[in-house]
Amino acid sequence: MKTGTTIVGLICKDGVVLGADTRATEGPIVADKNCEKIHYIAPNIYCCGAGTAADTENTTELISSQLTLHRLATGRESRVITACTLLKNMLFRYRGYVSAALVLGGVDVDGSHLYTIYPHGSTDKLPFVTMGSGSLAAMAIFESEYRDNMTIPEAMAVVEKAVSAGVHNDLGSGSNIDLTVITKNKVERFRNKWTPPPLNRAKIYSFTPGTTAVLKTEVIPFAARKDVVVETVGEEMEISKT
Repeated sequence: MKTGTTIVGLICKDGVVLGADTRATEGPIVADKNCEKIHYIAPNIYCCGAGTAADTENTTELISSQLTLHRLATGRESRVITACTLLKNMLFRYRGYVSAALVLGGVDVDGSHLYTIYPHGSTDKLPFVTMGSGSLAAMAIFESEYRDNMTIPEAMAVVEKAVSAGVHNDLGSGSNIDLTVITKNKVERFRNKWTPPPLNRAKIYSFTPGTTAVLKTEVIPFAARKDVVVETVGEEMEISKT
């Protein structure tokens, strides 16, 4: 099952805002309308996943468990660069056969961080990123509306607009929009922050007699069809005696 997907991330003044759609597809079929694509990595780190749903979920769960053991061993908060290194090393080991394209964001002692991690293991660190089949439409919104030191409400509005652009311009993206806001002191998750308006059902209209004028009337007489039965009588066979 593929997630199609538009996933985005943006660094703002006080933290990181992540956004994703919720459509999962299986070929031309919408397999899940409310798939959760923003995955937990650590209390201060979250990761959006695009690609094969099973690969993104299991990859993020594996790295999350490794970071949990690391926190227990060191007694320190997980750093975003540590999560990025673990993810890129795992994906590079499998040479792209694990179909997981990721947007990793979080806040640690060094500030706010945002990475894109490609299925083959390469990474980018940027102030705003997009991934998935709807990434081009989302990037167009970021390039036109991003600015430094945005407030959290402003960043949320831009992220929601970017994911919405992917939803409306890509058949692999759709349904609802999820947001996650990561700051130094807390994490806020907005499940189904935006949902599409319901379709209007077809209405039944009743018109009073005489509303539409009859301009011409033609009566065609009905002729009943008669079935004709034809009986065929065969000739008797001649039997000759010798």
